[in-house]
Amino acid sequence: MILASARGIVAASLLVLNTLFWCALVFLLAIVKLAVPATPVRAAVDRALNGIATRWVAGNSAWMRLTQRTEWDVEGVDDLARGGWYMVNCNHQSWVDILVLQHVLNRRIPMLKFFLKHELIYVPVIGLAWWALDFPFMRRHSSAYLARHPERRFDDIEAARRACEKFSLVPTSVMNFAEGTRFTPAKHRSQHSPYRHLLKPKAGALALTLDALGDRFDALLDVTIVYPDGAPSFWRFLCGGTRRIVVRAQRMPIPIELRQGDYARDPRYRKRFQRWLQALWQEKDARIEALMASYRIAPAPAGR
Repeated sequence: MILASARGIVAASLLVLNTLFWCALVFLLAIVKLAVPATPVRAAVDRALNGIATRWVAGNSAWMRLTQRTEWDVEGVDDLARGGWYMVNCNHQSWVDILVLQHVLNRRIPMLKFFLKHELIYVPVIGLAWWALDFPFMRRHSSAYLARHPERRFDDIEAARRACEKFSLVPTSVMNFAEGTRFTPAKHRSQHSPYRHLLKPKAGALALTLDALGDRFDALLDVTIVYPDGAPSFWRFLCGGTRRIVVRAQRMPIPIELRQGDYARDPRYRKRFQRWLQALWQEKDARIEALMASYRIAPAPAGR
């Protein structure tokens, strides 16, 4: 226990030092981008910012290799193009998912850009770095709030559209957790999810991204993460408590008829998009079941 905690402290310290070093450079370039908003300058600065972020991820991979003894089982990432545009979709179980995705995809595809809750912009240091790197921040209004302020219903649509327009300048990978939140048995039970290992997918962010950048994306990269020994907390991962991580990536074409459409206002397009995503989710659920069976994992009952 003491050894594991010491490992966690070392890993956390290396993560913080790596983040502070590269974020300082990000902030300097962000000032240039703000001071000189011309498109050629912005494109050059964005490339430099993405290069810094790539090195930050590489630094994280380095301390992970140094402090962790995780067995990685990864397939489907060898034939990807670093110079392309990807829509990346993944199941979500833990904050560790982000480190996993960055670790296995870094320098294989362009820097991942995540949709983030607007509140995360206030996270010390890293929140400003996400802003400088043009990560899209989304305000998720409650149903009660929207009932009082119906004019705010399309705030997220415009925010996503503005963010995605910036991505058109340089090759980008837009990352989306379609479940919208981390999987837990309690959430699974409250949703009455039809999937055994997944929450119900939310199509909005995917559809908005495709509408803004559909003609740019080369493919959908569907990623499935399985933790054979149970989804870890971030601290447990830092302490070296994650023995095995399984990742399966699948490069898939994006149907032409879904590349652009008004998801919010066109009910026919919305239904087509939802059916497509639900089919992907059924395949992902079956894939997780097969991977768990291959590792001889007995899944926890969703109702507990």
